[in-house]
Amino acid sequence: MSSSVQRKRIRKSPEARRAEIVATAARVALTEGLECVTLRRVAEELAVRPGLISHYFPSAEDLVAEAFSAAALGELDALLPAERPDGTPAQYLARYFALSSGEAYDDISRLWINARHLSRYRPVLGAVVRRMELASDDRLEELIRDGVARGEFRTDDPRAAAIQVLVVLDGLGSHANTDRSDRPAAVTRMALTTAERVLDLPYGALDAPGATGTLPLAFSPTEAAEAAVPRAAAAAVATAPAADA
Repeated sequence: MSSSVQRKRIRKSPEARRAEIVATAARVALTEGLECVTLRRVAEELAVRPGLISHYFPSAEDLVAEAFSAAALGELDALLPAERPDGTPAQYLARYFALSSGEAYDDISRLWINARHLSRYRPVLGAVVRRMELASDDRLEELIRDGVARGEFRTDDPRAAAIQVLVVLDGLGSHANTDRSDRPAAVTRMALTTAERVLDLPYGALDAPGATGTLPLAFSPTEAAEAAVPRAAAAAVATAPAADA
């Protein structure tokens, strides 16, 4: 006999539904590109009507910007955590470089390339890109300052050291869509070599066996983005233009 009792449909709270929309948009952005983050595309992924998405995001541009914010914040928190209780600054820096390679990192590199290109004519996205670039500078500078204070690194200008490293990583990441199988080793570890030079570390210190200690070496851009969705929403509210009185 078939049961006549129907399952009760659970209605999600506005906060949960909005977070689900942003997480889905971030996943589409990472796998297909920011151009594919449309109200209709996200609605298809969630099997809902586009009107539901527009209820939370009347402007698709706001959804694109917040999706990128979640992905970029997730990357930052996963690769350069603000709290570092389980290792030394040198181990966290070595872990940062270990995670800044491979297919998972290529996904986030492609997204950054995509966002920087689109930000030329999408001001809402452009504001988020600039904010996240500054956040990356700040987070790496903090790690370097911590290492200097503990005597692990030596530099007179932690900010300049951080930016030099990030510029090299961005340059290497710009090749995310090309075949790098024949790239010389000196080019492959260019960011590592730069960090070792500006922080007065011996060559090979940051990729030597055991350089990362016992820190975990897993990175999923989509999972990181989902975890960062609440922070992305808070940042969007904080940077939204004030309404006219």
